[in-house]
Amino acid sequence: MSSASVPKNAGKPNLAVNIGGLWMKNPVTVGSGTFGFGPEYAPYLDLNRLGAIVVKGITLLPRAGNATPRLVETPAGVLNSIGLQNPGVDRFITEALPFLADFDLPVIVNIAGDTVQDYTLLAEKLSRTAGVAALEVNISCPNVKKGGLQFGSDPASAAEVTRSVKESTHLPVIVKLSPNVTSIVAVAEKVAEANADALSLINTLLGMAINIRTRRPVLGNILGGLSGPAVKPVALRAVWQVRKAVNLPIIGMGGIISAADAIEFFLAGATAVAIGSANFINPLTTMEVLEGIERYLMDNSFTDIREISGLAHNNI
Repeated sequence: MSSASVPKNAGKPNLAVNIGGLWMKNPVTVGSGTFGFGPEYAPYLDLNRLGAIVVKGITLLPRAGNATPRLVETPAGVLNSIGLQNPGVDRFITEALPFLADFDLPVIVNIAGDTVQDYTLLAEKLSRTAGVAALEVNISCPNVKKGGLQFGSDPASAAEVTRSVKESTHLPVIVKLSPNVTSIVAVAEKVAEANADALSLINTLLGMAINIRTRRPVLGNILGGLSGPAVKPVALRAVWQVRKAVNLPIIGMGGIISAADAIEFFLAGATAVAIGSANFINPLTTMEVLEGIERYLMDNSFTDIREISGLAHNNI
């Protein structure tokens, strides 16, 4: 979608945003892994109203995922240990992607791998696939060639993956940052130097739960990723810090369950927002957030969503 083709609604604020070359008709998308491949939510809402869809993470080969149990509720959140269960890139292309071709929205494919070459091969294959609008690079994955150290926990490794994907695709490259690091800003800076087109943050926080009756960890994989309202202050802080340090569009996410939550992310510096765990509770959360954002802009006499991106930085 070109900037010239972005629809303008008379009397309503402009909601269109540009995420590193990817045009979205509005700034609301979904968190990878919380929305499946689209059919799961199609009975509940008009997918055409989303600014984009970020599909479940894809790897080169099919993955069965982690041992069960994989999900456990926590106060104000949920721990998940799905383990990137997915059908593999080939089956995704032939079986899942065609469904989304009938909708007017960009498809962002989240990619994950164990080596830099995995990411490179995924980028090359998906770049040749019609219907893929952008790549979201999940760097919260263990690098098997470095003893399982996550790509996203080491700025140099994060940059290496980013540079490799950029060299292997013509599509916009959005790098998803992990909060499980000493400095998310340091990682963001290196990823920006490696020519990422945009960033999404944050991925889940590492956590665990223990059953006091069995006296065993609840999750089959012991550790899992914490998401939901409990992580929002951490996510908001990360967006604020990264916006100050790096001049790239940011898709902000982490605990957004309302339009007010989303607006905080815009004020902190996000260009767009993604709804994650809230989809499990209320499949219409994305639509409620989108409508609430538009009302906020109109009530406060803003004519363009871009007017509030990073606005809180100017008010201190």
